[in-house]
Amino acid sequence: MGLIDSVKDAFASPSPKGRPDDGSKGAYWCDDCSNRIRDVELDVDPGEDVDCPDCGETMRFERSSGRDCAC
Repeated sequence: MGLIDSVKDAFASPSPKGRPDDGSKGAYWCDDCSNRIRDVELDVDPGEDVDCPDCGETMRFERSSGRDCAC
């Protein structure tokens, strides 16, 4: 396969989505130690307090917004 064919294939490939579509609504953040846990990785009810596994402080929930979110 030549260079031209490689470039054509790269442009023909579908672009990846900006964020995963696994039902995540955001992530829990620990302001003390900067730990982050996505909500889909935990078995908690929405609005339930989550303690940081590293320092034990209560984590705050931050909703994701837009397609460019790092969540």
